[in-house]
Amino acid sequence: MTEQDPNQFDDTQLEESLEHPDWFKISLGDLNDDVAEARASGKFGIMVYYGQERCAYCAQFFEVNLGDASITRYLREHFDVIPIDIWGIEDFVDTDGSSYSERELSILYKTNFTPSLVFYDRGGKPVYRLRGYYPPYQFRAVLQYVTEGFYRVEKFRDYLARAEPGLFFTSGELIDRDFYQGPPYNFDRSKKSSDKPLAVIFEQGSCHACELLHTGPLSQDQILGEIEKMDVVQLNLFADTEVITPAGTTTTAKKWGHDLGLFYTPTIVLFSPEGKEIMRVDSVVQFYRLWGVLDYVNRRGYATGIDYQGWRLQQRETVD
Repeated sequence: MTEQDPNQFDDTQLEESLEHPDWFKISLGDLNDDVAEARASGKFGIMVYYGQERCAYCAQFFEVNLGDASITRYLREHFDVIPIDIWGIEDFVDTDGSSYSERELSILYKTNFTPSLVFYDRGGKPVYRLRGYYPPYQFRAVLQYVTEGFYRVEKFRDYLARAEPGLFFTSGELIDRDFYQGPPYNFDRSKKSSDKPLAVIFEQGSCHACELLHTGPLSQDQILGEIEKMDVVQLNLFADTEVITPAGTTTTAKKWGHDLGLFYTPTIVLFSPEGKEIMRVDSVVQFYRLWGVLDYVNRRGYATGIDYQGWRLQQRETVD
């Protein structure tokens, strides 16, 4: 496997189209048939890969994660992998019998970020979704979490904390920035809206990915220009800091993060001025993806009824 840092890469749109591995299974369009074939060969089920041809994060997934022979071997042992293009027009039947185009199915499963992965068990039930790119150790953990059935009894966050305790509750100071608002952490927007969106950035001490967020995207003028249009707060994902959520609930940062199912740091959760969660960035993120998300939120792209991917495409076409 390549020794490059999986958290660092250029996320500029690829110049050439990306091809998925030749061992991915080309579906005939009915996921029930795909599940049945996987079951007949003794596998747990299928993993549906949602990608797009010029996605740098997808390329990173192929090169780094699937470039690890042990990960690929485990994946192929337990799953058939079905590729779907989020812009595709081919018809697919989901396991509930409903028919969709590839594009419609990607919207149904809220694949805001590619690559997105949806795992189905041998009965055809979708049991877990992973959106965005994650480093190999977390992807491997997700495979085991699903295959061994832990999704039935606990959140992935709790499973990961048990499996890799050294990655959680790490000591060390958080990276402070001038744009972070200080306590008290009262985000209540249930009675009165704000005039700005809210970005809550969950971090932890001694966090390599958090450092890269600050030295990379959050050091860029274009990103900082979008940040200035928001209320921005930093919370330690594993601290007992008291907070009042946008819904008006009094809790702690640790419990709120648990209730949200957060396991990756840094995670950025974005709320509308009215306090509704718009989306979250809870996977590896570089400049262009983060800028696109912040732009989408600040310009209220979500209010148009267009999903994030569709809105970004619309903006690119307008510029062109």
